[in-house]
Amino acid sequence: MSSELPPAPELAATLAVALLAGLARGFSGFGSALIFIPLASATLGPRLAAPLLMLVDNLTAFPLIPAAWRRADRGEVASLVAGALVGAPAGTWVLLHLDAETLRWGMCVLAIAMLALLASGWRYHGRPALPLSLTVGAASGLLSGAAQMGGPPVVAYWLGGAIPAARVRANIMLFFAASGVISAVTYLISGLLAPTVLLLTALVAPAYALGIWGGNHLFGRASERTFRRACFVLIALAALLGLPVWER
Repeated sequence: MSSELPPAPELAATLAVALLAGLARGFSGFGSALIFIPLASATLGPRLAAPLLMLVDNLTAFPLIPAAWRRADRGEVASLVAGALVGAPAGTWVLLHLDAETLRWGMCVLAIAMLALLASGWRYHGRPALPLSLTVGAASGLLSGAAQMGGPPVVAYWLGGAIPAARVRANIMLFFAASGVISAVTYLISGLLAPTVLLLTALVAPAYALGIWGGNHLFGRASERTFRRACFVLIALAALLGLPVWER
């Protein structure tokens, strides 16, 4: 595949969206895919946007993995990863075989659905169980493979239990790192990691990292509730603006 970059306006828009998505990720720990994927799919196409975010997010989060490995419940993480091993290839198949417009509709609708789950405040309050962990992992893998939106099911599953918050955070970070590796392998096998994706990653990663740095520095200086509401509004706007209907 060609390594030709998109036109300058589309590239500038992608950098701006990456900065915004990184800001949300750095401050609140969520929302980057729900902001980036709908808008980047409109400028780059879904088959560039999903692998691009996968590479950028995993590269910028890499320094956090050692601490997560020490603090996480690795057995519980492994059960979700086992489910993701099944779900991610299925999601990658969807990304490969659906036409671009259908994918964009699906990604925007999925972003709204995941936003509704996050905003509702619903959490699973039971104890983690292996069959349920495998199911949540498979669902997350499916959504990650298709659109890199596998976070909300895992967050809803782990945040409501009796697990200490620090361990939950470590679990989530370690699972996302493992899920990113699975997505990378399935994308590589499927031919989605084209030269264009690698070149865009080199250009977009600094903007995303700058956003994460800015979000981290904003944390504690602004009301978390206010910023979360702002993130929800941004996600909703991203999903609406990313709809193919505006191009008609």
